Amino acid sequence: MRQNQPRKTLSPSRRSFFGLLGAGAGAAALTSCGDSSSGDSSAASGSSEYLPTYKELEIVEPDYPAVNGSTPGFLTIPAELQETYPDPIGDGSEATAMVPLWSAIPDLSGNSYIDALRAKTGYDFAFQMTEGSSYGDKLATVLASPDNVPDWVAMPAWNIRSNFHQAIEGVFQDLSPYLGGDAVLDYPHLANLPTSSWQFSSFGQKLYGLPKPGGVVTNALFTRGDLLDEMGITPEITDGQELIDLAVELTDAKTNRWGANDLGVLAYLIFHVPEKWKLDDSGELINRVETEEFKQALDWLKKLFDSGAVHPDAVAGNVAAAKQRFESGNVLLTVDGLGGWAEAYNRQRPSNPEYRQDAVKWFSGDGGDPWVYVNRPAEMVTFIKRTDDEEKIKNFLRVADLLASPFGTTEYQLIERGVEGEHFTLADSGEEMPTELGQSEVITTFRSLCAPPQTNAIVSMPDYVEAFCTWQADAAKNAVEPPLHGVQIAEPPQLAQLSQPFSDLQADVPRGRQSLADVDAAVEEWRKNGGEELRALYQEALDSGNY
Repeated sequence: MRQNQPRKTLSPSRRSFFGLLGAGAGAAALTSCGDSSSGDSSAASGSSEYLPTYKELEIVEPDYPAVNGSTPGFLTIPAELQETYPDPIGDGSEATAMVPLWSAIPDLSGNSYIDALRAKTGYDFAFQMTEGSSYGDKLATVLASPDNVPDWVAMPAWNIRSNFHQAIEGVFQDLSPYLGGDAVLDYPHLANLPTSSWQFSSFGQKLYGLPKPGGVVTNALFTRGDLLDEMGITPEITDGQELIDLAVELTDAKTNRWGANDLGVLAYLIFHVPEKWKLDDSGELINRVETEEFKQALDWLKKLFDSGAVHPDAVAGNVAAAKQRFESGNVLLTVDGLGGWAEAYNRQRPSNPEYRQDAVKWFSGDGGDPWVYVNRPAEMVTFIKRTDDEEKIKNFLRVADLLASPFGTTEYQLIERGVEGEHFTLADSGEEMPTELGQSEVITTFRSLCAPPQTNAIVSMPDYVEAFCTWQADAAKNAVEPPLHGVQIAEPPQLAQLSQPFSDLQADVPRGRQSLADVDAAVEEWRKNGGEELRALYQEALDSGNY
């Protein structure tokens, strides 16, 4: 449904802020990146003095430039890389860091990649790693004992709860005096991060976090392009019903081939369900669970499940094996984060060079304009434990600046690939080829702490770089901002869990265990039990700019 959403897309000149409130401007990531000299540092209606000044830094011109905030792409590695931190920052002392991993937890003893970055930063980083699906529980345990909080704590965006404000002060360092306004210019790589990602890292008009910027549109519907080619099928999907029809056509239970995985994440995107709020015609905030779009998405998912085209294991709720089902060819349609695209190629192409998954051109569920809400402005936010040692704070910020080094620097290459000749080799063509050691040792520990704006520079897979960047650029042309985009609002504890019943509904309605009538009843309970109070809280923030 389009009628309540203005055509407000992201101009290249506003790439850094996404127009935080924007005169009346209008999803969740799966477990798995113009005239910008002004930086939009004053784009928010409220006071933004604590937000860092934006100063763009582009070292290498991309082969696929950003469009409306999309991820730029690079097909070659520069012959000459810039080195911005030739000397170690720290004195060799220990720094503790807590990070999630979406893989088996490795033993880092003797890991030469980790050792190389320890030497580069000048800190003996000791990582506390937890598998991503249980990371939220680990965070709750750690934050319950503030004295034991590590020096650095990385938090995925979806683990930052609306009542996080209550835990943050006194535990984590207020970085506003060190990075607010022009102070950030002492850290040029941090100044290159989009303002919206800093806003997302701020709480109560204080800057507490170091962001890992996200992409403007980060989830896609994928087909097994290689297998569909063999079947002589070229999908052209323009609405939700055509997607269901394709899933049914692809299903052959006798050969254990199914049309689709659970496409729930996609449903809320193509039916334009806001992550939190939208505006009605009168300017009043409407919560996502109250919208007609929310019910439309659930109704469409029910039709998909009823069609018999969803793999039985997906119907049973087995999310963990979704990638395996798709990559093995048992499922031919899936939804995934864009980051999973390259990971799938790395897993499959060594044994199956013809493996190909294609991202479907963006469409709307009702067949209307193919617009989409922009994603969260940061994938992760990292917090530094509060300390009275100002020199330590500044040194940690220099480490963060090193980790945010952009493509075209030796630091970026070290973090992404490791040590040349040890973790990767550089072919005459400019391709970086990981060695066996690199494949086993290079992990995302340091990259979880801080990162530059997203780029796609996997030059060993030029077809993937082109497909990724052109698909996202096309989707980003129609990206729309919801109200209060990227703003963290402190919710009273008694209201923070109001949306919990809807998590069950999102699983139950498509599977026939509950109905749309149950959604209506849950919405009424939501309103009576604090939803109206919650609306007033957000409306006051929207009207006053006080957040």
